[in-house]
Amino acid sequence: MRGRRRGPSPLPERAARLWRTLGAAFVLLVFVPPLLLLVSGSLTEPGLPPSPTPQLVPDPLSTTGYQRALDLGGLLRASLNSLLVAVVAVPLSVLVAALAGFALARIAPRTTVVVVAASLVALMVPATALLVPRFAIFRLFGLTDTLVPLIAPALLGTSPLYVLVYYLAFRALPADLYDACLVEDLSPLRTWWRVALPLVRPVTAGLTALTFVLTWSNFLDPLIYIYDRDLFTLPLALRSLSLLDPTNFPVFLAGAVIATVPALVVFALAQRRFLHHDDRAEG
Repeated sequence: MRGRRRGPSPLPERAARLWRTLGAAFVLLVFVPPLLLLVSGSLTEPGLPPSPTPQLVPDPLSTTGYQRALDLGGLLRASLNSLLVAVVAVPLSVLVAALAGFALARIAPRTTVVVVAASLVALMVPATALLVPRFAIFRLFGLTDTLVPLIAPALLGTSPLYVLVYYLAFRALPADLYDACLVEDLSPLRTWWRVALPLVRPVTAGLTALTFVLTWSNFLDPLIYIYDRDLFTLPLALRSLSLLDPTNFPVFLAGAVIATVPALVVFALAQRRFLHHDDRAEG
């Protein structure tokens, strides 16, 4: 009597779901309590002495901190400046990194080794070592005290790490897939856009979220290149709020909440993309 053919074991799928559940629980355990304390502190009435113990629900509840944060720190204008930089820099950075990673995966192996080695060496160079030459270049072209120095690194993919991540993702795709594109007479650009890029959407979502957070929270570059208060980004505006006296700490915490919400939204959208991709893969 012939045995019946069995389908794939459900154990790997259950293990993957278990690890995702444990990962989500760990993230909630680590990040949710500080966020709750941050929000509760921002709802404390400014001008009162700080409480000796953290209060999850302050008494009395007040939104005055948010009003003063917007007025004193200019957070609305600073948020718009940060949003402008992110809207331009993030898509441009991901686009350049994706194109470079795809090209790196399709060129000759010898050239790939050289480029990958150079990228790894570039990652070892401290970012602070590039501040002086970059400042000299932007000052030579009269671009200081503008938002251009904050966007310009996106033209290089922001970091060699992004290019290497895309390179590994495109290299992991089956070689037969690229051969089929050649048979269909697809150009390299159309192959990248129509075939390869849709298959690495989780990588794109992850790098987009990472690039947004790094761009949104960038403090050092605006501190060096921007002097006009009307061009301040959100981290610089928060720095001005941090100089307030301790009785006005709810004002600074309110500004921190305003700065944190966009990053949380972007990470939530990226996580949704990851889960949606996993569900389709399991299906």
